Amino acid sequence: MDIESLQKRFERVSPFLDEKRRRILAAAEAEVLGYGGVTKVARATGLSRVTITQGIKELNMQPPTDTRSKKQERVRKIGGGRKKEIDRDPTIVRDLEALIEPYTSGDPESSLRWTCKSVRRLSNELNEQGHQTSHRMVAELLNELGYSLQANRKTLEGASHPDRDAQFKYIHKKVKKFQTQGSPVISVDTKKKELVGRYKNNGKELCLKGMPESVNVHDFEDKELGKVAPYGVFDLSLNEGWVNVGIDHDTSAFAVESIRRWWDMMGSQSYPGVEQLLITADSGGSNGVRVRLWKTELQNLANETGLNISVCHLPPGTSKWNKIEHQLFSYISQNWRGKPLVSHEVIVNLIAGTTTTTGLKVRCQMDNNKYPKGIKISDDELNQINIKRASFHGEWNYTIKPSVQ
Repeated sequence: MDIESLQKRFERVSPFLDEKRRRILAAAEAEVLGYGGVTKVARATGLSRVTITQGIKELNMQPPTDTRSKKQERVRKIGGGRKKEIDRDPTIVRDLEALIEPYTSGDPESSLRWTCKSVRRLSNELNEQGHQTSHRMVAELLNELGYSLQANRKTLEGASHPDRDAQFKYIHKKVKKFQTQGSPVISVDTKKKELVGRYKNNGKELCLKGMPESVNVHDFEDKELGKVAPYGVFDLSLNEGWVNVGIDHDTSAFAVESIRRWWDMMGSQSYPGVEQLLITADSGGSNGVRVRLWKTELQNLANETGLNISVCHLPPGTSKWNKIEHQLFSYISQNWRGKPLVSHEVIVNLIAGTTTTTGLKVRCQMDNNKYPKGIKISDDELNQINIKRASFHGEWNYTIKPSVQ
C-alpha cells in the first residue's frame, strides 16, 4: 500500500472523525502495515509518531463492556432510526387502552370484553381495527404506558362503621386493663376449612429436583376423610396458641367447646385463681354478634368455670385485623405450606409443630364430636342469660357472669 493511497483515504474520512477516532484509525492502519507502519502513516496523515503510538496502545486495550455508556458520543442524528409505532400511528395508544380498560371504555360487544387480554389477542384485535402491529410491539407499548401483569389485592373492606376506630380503642383499653390485672385475654376464630387427603397445598417444599410430591389432579372431597375446621385460641399475653380441629360443623357449640378445652388444658394452669376472662372475636361466624347459641354456650362455660366472661367483638368488616389471624394462623399456614394434609394426624402434628423466633408455642387436639346445625334458642332461654352489656355498643361489648343459683 503506497502512502498516496493511504493519504487520500484518510483525508476522505477525516472530516467525520473526532480526535480520538482519527488517532485510532491511524493506529489501525499502522498495525495492518506492520514493520515501519507508524512512520508511513505519520507521513500520510500528518499525525505525529507519538500520537499514533498512543492510538496503538488504546487500540490494544480491553474495550468497554457498557456500549451504552453516557460518555459515548451519539453517532446517529437526533430523530434518526426507525420511527416508533406511536409516532407512525398516533391512534394506536387510544385504541389499545380502550381494549384493556374494563369499565369506562370496554365495549360489551368487544371480543376481548370477556376473554384473557394477552398481548397476542390485543395485537390481533388492533390489526382487525386497521393498525399494523405485532404482539412484541403491543408488549412494548404496554410497558411504555405503565401497564404490567398484577394480581387482585384484598384491600376493600366494605362499608366502614362510623364507630370502628372508637371500638378498636375500646378493645385496646379493655385488653390492657385485663393484662395489668393478670387476667387472660384470648383472640378466637375459625381457620379456613381444609380438605383432608392428598390434595395440593399452596406453597413450595424442598424436594429432590424433578421429584415433587404427587397430589390429586382434582380437589373433590374425600367422603371418608372429609374436611376439618381448625378453631384457634390465641393467648395475647403468653404468645401461646390452642387449636381444636373439628370434623363436623363450625357451630357456636363447637366454638365454645374449643375455648373450654383451651381453659382445661392450658388456661387454668397458666392463670390459677383468676375470676375473669376477656375474649376478642369477629362479629360474624360461629362467634357472631347476633348468634344466640354463642351467648347460651358462653353462659354454660361461665357456670362451669365460675369465670366472668367478657367479650369484645371487632367491628364489621375488620376480621383480618383479628390478632389470631396474623399471630397464629399465618404461621400455621407457613409451617404446612406445600405439604398435603393427608390425614388428621398429619394436620395435628403440623399445627403443633408451629413455632416462631418470638417464642410462639402451639398445642393441638382433634375433636371428633358432632355439632349439629339448626339449634334454635328461644326468647325465654335468651332471657335467662346473665349478661351485662357495656354502655358503649352493648351489642359488641358485654360480660356474661355465672348464673345466680
